[in-house]
Amino acid sequence: MEYLPLVVMVVTFVILLLLNVPIAFSIGLSTLAALTAIGGRPLFVTIAHRVATGIDSFALLAIPFFILSGMLMGRGGLARRLIDFAGTVVGRFTGGLAFVNVVTCMLFGSISGSAVAAVSSIGGFMIPVMNRKGYDRDFNAAVTITSATTGLLIPPSNIMIVYSLAAGGLSVAAIFLAGFLPGILMGLGLMFVCWTIARKKGYGGGEKSGWKDFFINFKRAFLSLLLVIIVLGGIIGGIFTATEASAVAVFYAFLLTVVLYKEVKWKALPGIMLECGITTAVVMLLIGTSVAMSWVLAYENIPQTISAFLISLTENKVLIFLIINLMLLIVGTFMDMTPAVLIFTPIFLPVVMELGMHPIHFGIMMIFNLCIGLCTPPVGTCLFVGCAVAKTTISKVTRPLLPFFVAMIVVLFLITYLPKISLIVPQTFGYK
Repeated sequence: MEYLPLVVMVVTFVILLLLNVPIAFSIGLSTLAALTAIGGRPLFVTIAHRVATGIDSFALLAIPFFILSGMLMGRGGLARRLIDFAGTVVGRFTGGLAFVNVVTCMLFGSISGSAVAAVSSIGGFMIPVMNRKGYDRDFNAAVTITSATTGLLIPPSNIMIVYSLAAGGLSVAAIFLAGFLPGILMGLGLMFVCWTIARKKGYGGGEKSGWKDFFINFKRAFLSLLLVIIVLGGIIGGIFTATEASAVAVFYAFLLTVVLYKEVKWKALPGIMLECGITTAVVMLLIGTSVAMSWVLAYENIPQTISAFLISLTENKVLIFLIINLMLLIVGTFMDMTPAVLIFTPIFLPVVMELGMHPIHFGIMMIFNLCIGLCTPPVGTCLFVGCAVAKTTISKVTRPLLPFFVAMIVVLFLITYLPKISLIVPQTFGYK
C-alpha cells in the first residue's frame, strides 16, 4: 500500500493524543511506527540521528537565551511599568482599561516572547482592576487571552526562529521585521472589538492623563522597551547575529532586573535558570522529534503529493490559500505551535511558493493562524491560563471570545491576501 506509512503515522499520532500522551512523545512514537511500516532501516538509529541533527543548529541557541531573558523581564516588575505607560496613552478612551490591557499585552509579549507569560502577568493585574471598575469578568478574560498572542508576532519571537529553521534557514532578521505590522494590526483589530463592546455596555474611560504623567511613565518603561530596540537594531545594523542578540538580551535583562531594579533577587536566579532549562529541553525535544517526522514525510514524498492534490482541486490561488488557512486553523486547535510549524511548514511551503507566495509572507500567515489556536480548546494554553487567572470557566468565556475571533480571522485574511503587510518592512531594510 503506497500510503501505508502515512496512514500508520496519522492513526498512531491521533490515538496517542487522545490518550493524553505528551505531544513530543506522540510525534516520536508515530514517527517510529511510520518507519516500521516503511521497513528496511535501523529504526532507532534513524530516529536518533534525525533528532540529533534536528537540534544541531547554531540558530537554535537563540531560543534558550530569549526564554531566559523573557523570564528575567517577566519577573522584574516589567508588567506594572508597562501598564502605567499604556494607561497614560490609551486609558482615557471609551473602554480605556480594555485598551490598556491590549496595548500592555502587545508590549509585554514582544519583550518576554511568551503569550502565556503575558496572560498570567498582565491578566493577574489588569483583570482584577477591570472587575472592580465594572467590566464583565468574562469579557476581561477574553481581552487578555486574545491580546497576549500579539507578542508572538511582534519580535523577538521564539516561534519565528523555529519557522526560519523549518523553512530551510530563512533569515531570522527578515522574519522578525515582517511580524511588526501584522502584530500591530492584530492589536488594532482587538481594540476595535473592545471599543464596540465598551460603547454597547457603557464601559467608560479612565482619567485623562497629562503630559507630565506621560513622561514619568514613559521614563519608567523606557529601559524595558529598549530591549526590543537593542535586539532588532543590532541585528539590522549587522552588529551581531540573531543568536548573539539573544545573549545580549539576557545580559541586558540581567542588568535591568537584578542590578538596576533589584526586583529579581540573586537567590532567585538558580530557580529561574532551572525553569529555563526545563522549558528549553521541552522545546528542543519537540523540535527534534518534529524534524524526524518531517524527514519521514519528505522521504515518502508527502509534501509533493499534497501539493499536487491541492493544485488538482483548483489553480485559483485565493481558494488554495483559503484551504490552507482552514486546515491550519483546525490544526491549531489540536496542536501546539512549535510542532505545528515544524511539521506543516515542509508540507505547505512548497505549495504556496509554487503559487508565488514569499516564504516570509507564508511564515507570518502561519504563525498568525496558529496564534488563534492558543485561544481555543482543547490545547489552547492561553485560554486555560486566562480562565485560571480570571477565575472563570471555558464555557463562560467562550461567548465573549467570539467577536475577538472574528476580528483575528478578518486580520488573518488581510495578511493572507495583502502580502505587502508582511513584506514591506523587511523589504525596506533590504531583505528580499
